[in-house]
Amino acid sequence: MRILLSNDDGYFAPGLEALAGAMAGLGEVTVVAPERNRSGASHSLTLDRPLHLKRAPNGFHYVNGTPTDCVHLAVSGMLDHEPDMVLSGINWGPNMGDDTIYSGTVAAAMEGYLLGVPAIALSLASFEGKHFATAARIARALAERFRERPFGAPVLLNVNVPDIPWDELKGMRVTRLGRRHKAEPVVRQVSPRGETVYWVGAAGAAADAGEGTDFHAVDNGWASVTPLQIDLTHAGQLDRLRGWLGQ
Repeated sequence: MRILLSNDDGYFAPGLEALAGAMAGLGEVTVVAPERNRSGASHSLTLDRPLHLKRAPNGFHYVNGTPTDCVHLAVSGMLDHEPDMVLSGINWGPNMGDDTIYSGTVAAAMEGYLLGVPAIALSLASFEGKHFATAARIARALAERFRERPFGAPVLLNVNVPDIPWDELKGMRVTRLGRRHKAEPVVRQVSPRGETVYWVGAAGAAADAGEGTDFHAVDNGWASVTPLQIDLTHAGQLDRLRGWLGQ
């Protein structure tokens, strides 16, 4: 099995190292990740300058671009053969609910999915980063299951794992995305040069976090596994829009 790994935290991130270690012996593993932290890059492509592919001493490849660039470059230009699956992560911090819109981790997996490759985004749902090994074992279990029992349909999974020891994890649960309250206001500061600068505010607290959501699963000790899709069409408003436009 050919496995492509990427992330949005950069090729030096501990989560990527843990993921690569978990995939050892499972197949032919290639790592292509951003040269620096690109968290929040969403599904952006670099179109205004060329991309450079380099190789680090540990064998990981890195690109001066976004997570989407990395997967796109690898699948459509670098690799001799299309990978059997794309794994993105392990992200340092959660990607649940509305986070998926902004997440470079999810975007890297999504690019694989758009290119016809089954893909999984993996995140450790804490900024303490104590138990990447737990998320790595979940990644290994999912990859092994995919190898032994192919899903049988195009698949894009978003996985969030509690930052707890393996023996405290209850298992995996299939979930839907929850929702967050709107983000906190930007933080305004004055720079040493007297200029007003702004920091993007923190993400909002969970709003829809009831049973069945990714928030609820992680809060209760389960790894959440959410199937995602690309179609953004609001099907429920098609008839309303036709009436509004007089069609």
